[in-house]
Amino acid sequence: MTSDPHTSAPSAAPSTLRATAPLTKASPPSDPVAGEHDRWHRTHRPWSARRLPAALVAAVILVAAGAALIDVVAVRVGRPAAAWRRHLTGELGTRPVDDVWMLTGAAVATIVGLWLIILALTPGLRHQLPLRTPTPGARACLDRDGAADLLRDAAMQVPGVSTARIRVRRHRVKARADVRFRDLQQVKDDLTAVLQEERDRLALARPPRIVVRVRRRTD
Repeated sequence: MTSDPHTSAPSAAPSTLRATAPLTKASPPSDPVAGEHDRWHRTHRPWSARRLPAALVAAVILVAAGAALIDVVAVRVGRPAAAWRRHLTGELGTRPVDDVWMLTGAAVATIVGLWLIILALTPGLRHQLPLRTPTPGARACLDRDGAADLLRDAAMQVPGVSTARIRVRRHRVKARADVRFRDLQQVKDDLTAVLQEERDRLALARPPRIVVRVRRRTD
């Protein structure tokens, strides 16, 4: 008994359609550079805990408040006020406002107050460089010394460079290189291109500007 050749045709057609449909409906690949800003998110430096300034301020307030409270309690129970409080009250009541000690104390208090305000309004951790992250809300940072080491390793790969010194700042990267052979301008151009490429690989949230200086090393 032979099978009818037309009976297999309906089953073959759907399989052919399933195999070719994804190819005909596939969209062209997207440009990775065009969508880079959509995939990465800029972050900020994490806020410092400020443990040392907070401990110093708390200790000073604790000592001053404790001494004043003890003296007030002593006066309330009938004892005379402490000598330091009588002396301080007398000096504040008799010295003129333009006295050198009054001006010095006011200047010191102003400087300390401004310092505390700056600490409260700034995140600190200036040695950390924030990175771009693919996830919103995630934070990542790179130490400046680590970034300088990576850039120095990349600079040493440039032909002609014998030594390289890299200093990474928030807005600028200073690179100094000693050149033993090749033209200085060619080495400078290659070194600038290599450092810019390595800087982009670091995915810094605010890429610093590259400043390159080269000099001929003959010894």
